[in-house]
Amino acid sequence: MVREVHIVREVEIPDGVSVEVRGLSVVVRGPKGVIERDFSHAKGVVLRVESGRVVVESFFPKARQVALVGSIASHVKNMIIGVTRGFRYKLKVIYVHYPISVKVERGKILISNFLGEKYVRVVEIPQGVRVTVSGQDVIVEGVDKELVSHVAARIEEVTRVKDKDRRKFMDGIYIYASEVI
Repeated sequence: MVREVHIVREVEIPDGVSVEVRGLSVVVRGPKGVIERDFSHAKGVVLRVESGRVVVESFFPKARQVALVGSIASHVKNMIIGVTRGFRYKLKVIYVHYPISVKVERGKILISNFLGEKYVRVVEIPQGVRVTVSGQDVIVEGVDKELVSHVAARIEEVTRVKDKDRRKFMDGIYIYASEVI
């Protein structure tokens, strides 16, 4: 079995974006905002900024470090895309039985009349994420891909139909598109 001695991944830093690395903590600043991420769990991985790019590397890596190098490079790339362009998830409100009402109030998404229930389902909106409701569409936008996708997944999750035939009870709010703005 031949193992690599040195594994390295590089991520280009575009104009208008600054990346600061302190140990295993990365701060990315761009025209749309700031994202900070801590990778202190990544033992055996080295992060540094070098001539317009972020270098993620590991020497004499085991399988875990090989995976971490690729994952951290992808996270940094998504952070750069987020502060330059942003991310958007689109969800569609679908109902057959009872009309679902979706409102955004004071940092929360309120989903009422789901399957005719009186109970109002609530999803918290973290800081840095914008949610808009227009007709049957719910649009979730922000610079941090993890937060945006988490909010979209929570909306889909709280409207999941349980203990009923999914072929008849298709009511819910479903993700139908995710894109870079």
